[in-house]
Amino acid sequence: MTTRVSLFNSPLLLGFDQFERTLDRISRCSAEGYPPYNIEQVGEDGLRITLAVAGFTMDDLTVQVEDNQLVIRGRQADDKNRLYLHRGIAARQFQRSFVLAEGILVMGATLDNGLLNIDLQRPLPESKVRTVKIEPAKPNGERVGPATIDVDSDRPRPARPE
Repeated sequence: MTTRVSLFNSPLLLGFDQFERTLDRISRCSAEGYPPYNIEQVGEDGLRITLAVAGFTMDDLTVQVEDNQLVIRGRQADDKNRLYLHRGIAARQFQRSFVLAEGILVMGATLDNGLLNIDLQRPLPESKVRTVKIEPAKPNGERVGPATIDVDSDRPRPARPE
């Protein structure tokens, strides 16, 4: 039995459990290299994934976004009317997945001369600064929080600690 050491077990890294699950999913993905692909930057905020899918038609390919994953599948119907003396071109199905960062948009896909191009756009990061107001504590150590409105009445009541 092997124990798994978490990369994110530091008390300074709070809320990174989703990131850790994503890394686990990536490490379990198949290391198969078919079909070969390129990833290139197009402009300041654009990306393009190009897959070499020679022999596949638009009807043989699907491009889907499932949660935060881009999944490309290729499935060719086997032509039973052909008699091959030698078959060196594989007509195999494939699935290639890419984990997308939060906010990445899939803008579209095109098929051109055996190359499937998928265009992505990533949002430019915004700098967000928020100041947290420091409130004095009550003498008995109870937290002082912002007032909230009770749904059943219009009078404010102190927020409950979470």
